[in-house]
Amino acid sequence: MSLRAGCVALALAVSVVLLPQPSNGQGAEGFPRRQIQLWVAAPAGGPTDVGARIVASIAEKLLGQPMVVVNKPGAGGQVGITEFTRQKADGYNIGFVFLPGVNTIVLDPERKAVFTMDDFTPLINQVLDPGVIWVKADSPYKTLDDLVRAARKEPSKVTACTTGILGDDHLAILMLEEAAKVKFRIVHLEGAAGQLTAILGGHVESAFDNVGSVAKRAKSGEVRILATMDPERSKFVPDVPTTKELGYPSVVSNSTRGIVAPKGLPAPIAQKLRAALRQAMEDPEHIRRMEETGLALKLMEGDEYAKYIKDIHARAAKYTEVAKRQ
Repeated sequence: MSLRAGCVALALAVSVVLLPQPSNGQGAEGFPRRQIQLWVAAPAGGPTDVGARIVASIAEKLLGQPMVVVNKPGAGGQVGITEFTRQKADGYNIGFVFLPGVNTIVLDPERKAVFTMDDFTPLINQVLDPGVIWVKADSPYKTLDDLVRAARKEPSKVTACTTGILGDDHLAILMLEEAAKVKFRIVHLEGAAGQLTAILGGHVESAFDNVGSVAKRAKSGEVRILATMDPERSKFVPDVPTTKELGYPSVVSNSTRGIVAPKGLPAPIAQKLRAALRQAMEDPEHIRRMEETGLALKLMEGDEYAKYIKDIHARAAKYTEVAKRQ
């Protein structure tokens, strides 16, 4: 081999060593290189959307790339979650799941869900929002006892609305019916905004929702909260009694909202996202803005969050069966 040929061969060998080797797609080095989409299967302006936008605005600064909220409401969240689970598991598409609403979509065979709870990589939970029972401010129902007595006197006449079929609000109505031995006429609406319009317009008599949706309106005097569905009083509406205090300890309902990725997300990318989201949620700005909105934080990560999803699925299964029999 000539000296020239030998030098060329050596140069080629060195270039092979020095050139960046192809990535197997499993590492987090350099992630993210572009914007991340944060899917919210609920209408803009509702409590889930508000919480998502607050954490996204902080997390994107930590990750160095925009985190854009994508609202895809419809069918109680099924439309958006179906589309979300079809996205590539590369970290550029993450989404909010609200439990037990998502659990009941999976549990109800009539919904024909194309995803299961195993199609998510749990990242971190953000909110645990206690359920509430509320009415218009000038409603004749001043207390939960007033509402229950009216429903007992005229079964299936007193209307109670939800923010979506088989969501946590629907299950809460079924819990109260069971505990108080009453029957409401259930009206299913799409989201908190539709529920508020129906109540304030006098079209529906009572509503089951969450503290984060109505605390501000209760303080302004537009609506009256009859009870919170939690063992302890909410710091956002401390004067409102709990269902436990009022004699219904089994009526416990809440909505948790957390962030997941499609199944198969590489562990290094999952860890990087969890770390950034946890840091964002622990940021004083995030805490302050969530407090102002009336959303109670409940951080759960990784295995702890995965176990919670499994446990709430088992609980939701009972009342999904009750709903199907009605």
